[in-house]
Amino acid sequence: MRKWIFFVLTGMLGIVVSSCSSDNGGSSIIYPKEPPRDRLYDSSIINDEAKWGMMNVHDPSIFKDGEWYYIFSTDVKVGGMPRAGIQVRKSKDLIHWQWVGYALDGVPEEAEKWTGATNLWAPDVTKIGDTYYLYYVASTFGKNQSFIGVATSKSIEGPWEDKGAVLKSRQGDEWNALDPNIVYDADGNIWMDFGSFFGGIYIIQLDPKTGKPLEGARPKLIARRGGQDAIEGPYIIYNKQQKKYYLFTSFDSLMYDYNVRVARSDRIDGPYADYNGNLMTDTSLNAGTKILNSYQFEGSNGWVATGHNSVLQDGNDYYIIHHARGDQDTNWPYLHVRKILWSDDGWPMVSPERYAGEFEQQLNREDVIGDWQIIELDKDDNSQLTSTTITLLKNGKIDKGNGKDYWEFSGKNNVKLYFYDPDHALKGAYRIETAKVIPAWDWENWRPTLVFTGFDQNGTAVWGKRIKP
Repeated sequence: MRKWIFFVLTGMLGIVVSSCSSDNGGSSIIYPKEPPRDRLYDSSIINDEAKWGMMNVHDPSIFKDGEWYYIFSTDVKVGGMPRAGIQVRKSKDLIHWQWVGYALDGVPEEAEKWTGATNLWAPDVTKIGDTYYLYYVASTFGKNQSFIGVATSKSIEGPWEDKGAVLKSRQGDEWNALDPNIVYDADGNIWMDFGSFFGGIYIIQLDPKTGKPLEGARPKLIARRGGQDAIEGPYIIYNKQQKKYYLFTSFDSLMYDYNVRVARSDRIDGPYADYNGNLMTDTSLNAGTKILNSYQFEGSNGWVATGHNSVLQDGNDYYIIHHARGDQDTNWPYLHVRKILWSDDGWPMVSPERYAGEFEQQLNREDVIGDWQIIELDKDDNSQLTSTTITLLKNGKIDKGNGKDYWEFSGKNNVKLYFYDPDHALKGAYRIETAKVIPAWDWENWRPTLVFTGFDQNGTAVWGKRIKP
């Protein structure tokens, strides 16, 4: 009777239990339930917004309101002119998304006059008191005659009342009024980070009475790249456990090689430094710890231009929300949600597979034995990265050819891979990849599996997916 109740409950929660045998009795791994299948490159639904689901999502910003998760995103439409007004979707599980509509009826008059924009970009939503604030951008591609505006509502689904400009920039200004993100600091003060490769990423404190900059406040630079190298889409979160602020930004082309990087600080207004201590304002360095990149697992199609993220903290769980383009036709942007795990030294690690309901749980050493596809997210290579295959053997060796490679398992779900590589190891003779393992859904092979995510001692992110026990 108890077993029957257990399986009923797990079915209701959208999970699948698999018992894995081992010399030590094995463990019961709870895998996510089969998610809805992708409908990629489906031109038959171009004009049917109710069927878009994760399609036509660009620059997604997430906000949780009660039991619903809401995504607000840029006005885009594959194969036609988009309607202006900020697209809105909602979900109860971060997996099944339904169309809500448009937040605004076109480009507000003041924003259109300032920029000539025909659609709206990069929204972000927050709540101040009992009022919702929707921030939006009007601009034109490649220019920094830009406009950040705000609208308010007593309901997350509107109607929204436009409140005009928050920040404007002119062509030739050092900074760009683009990509706003609203964040509360540890003391409850409200800030807005924003900007792009026109001058870099800035932050300014807001007045909680208006949702606009405090009187006398000036933008402060917190991240910049050299020359016209692209940096945009900033998003800051505060992790109470780490007592640090984390700045996520997207580098390079939104069509081809978008990639997400992170840095952290003790203060919301910086300085922000990456895994290796490089400051995000040092334009002589390729700073920022890469945690998300275009990728392809061997034997399957992949994704490119994975970027412009937001981050959701939901209780003790964290998720990164971003868009990606299918590598068979990069004109099509889609919504991706991925679970974030945290390294023991306090860095966010992104799952190599999209979220399907998985969670961290106790695993055994024997669970991870088998063949794995791994991808190393080289910070100097932003092209689509492909996987290689290794085998984690029962005797603790890694079958990779030279006999000196080995692996270890410890704690709840930690794995360490030791690759003999004296030419590239930071210290000693081994390149050491430290990662956490979690059950997931294998979207490429359409089955449950295990994945890992972590870093090596050089700060290079590493992904793994088990393809055979």
